[in-house]
Amino acid sequence: MSQPSSTEGMLYGVDIGGTKMELVAYQGADLTARWRRRVDTPTKDFTAFVEALAGLVEAADASLGQRGAIGLGLPGVVDPCSGLQLSSNVPALNGQAVAPALTARLQRPVAIGNDCQCFALSEACGGAAAGAESMFGAILGTGAGGGYCVGGRLLRGYNSLAGEWGHCSLPATLREQHGLPLWPCACGLSACLERYVSGSGLAALYQFFGGPALDAAAINAQAEAGEALAQRTLAVHLDLLAHGLAGLVLVLDPHVIVLGGGLSKLQRLYRDLPAAVARHLFAGARVPPILPPAFGDAGGTRGAALLARQQQQQQ
Repeated sequence: MSQPSSTEGMLYGVDIGGTKMELVAYQGADLTARWRRRVDTPTKDFTAFVEALAGLVEAADASLGQRGAIGLGLPGVVDPCSGLQLSSNVPALNGQAVAPALTARLQRPVAIGNDCQCFALSEACGGAAAGAESMFGAILGTGAGGGYCVGGRLLRGYNSLAGEWGHCSLPATLREQHGLPLWPCACGLSACLERYVSGSGLAALYQFFGGPALDAAAINAQAEAGEALAQRTLAVHLDLLAHGLAGLVLVLDPHVIVLGGGLSKLQRLYRDLPAAVARHLFAGARVPPILPPAFGDAGGTRGAALLARQQQQQQ
């Protein structure tokens, strides 16, 4: 690999997961990947977490011959008042001022967003929503989160919560219509959309209706094979998900919705969701295109690198 000069503007996108952390070094306007490495995420010791991340960055610096700008995609949210990390699936991060600690250790600024926001930004800039005036990236994985971009820039909001649609409540009328329980959410609220429409939510619905413990892909396969319980579960899930996306259309009116997470691989969603969303909107309201992601699992590091670029442009 050739050694880039310090004028080529290397961007380090770091995606933090509950088991692995990955750094990808991107170069140029088209964000060409030049270097990557993945290591285990220290989940219980914050000092060990900082040192593991510093080891990745220092290895990239040494290999590429320059100090790249850093963008970081973290699970959870940052309290805009205290700067502390909240609701992360990496316990070592909760209650920690992550950005100041990393800035001090790495001796350079660190741009931070959550993993869902990084996904949305990546798809807004050169991804499935490239060229759209606005877009919403809706993650449907273990949870349900997202990010909202306008003009290719991420909007965070007053509390840095823009995109947390999974913690809107499922209406009682819809729960009663489908005979569903009032499930508590880890956020402290009850009946959050995330508990019903995420990948884990789909699995929970199937079990509630009397099925065995299966993941979303297996439930989809059962439905395609003609199993009535799986088909019923997917029909209920589609209606609940359509309600949630219709709410996004009514509040944000994005020009494009891009799905992410494990459920984004289910082709039936792109076929069936537009009509299902329309049933939750008033007459004349148009459903925006609902698209699969262009970058898939690569979106996290790429979006984090874009955060670093946008932070540079604001300085």
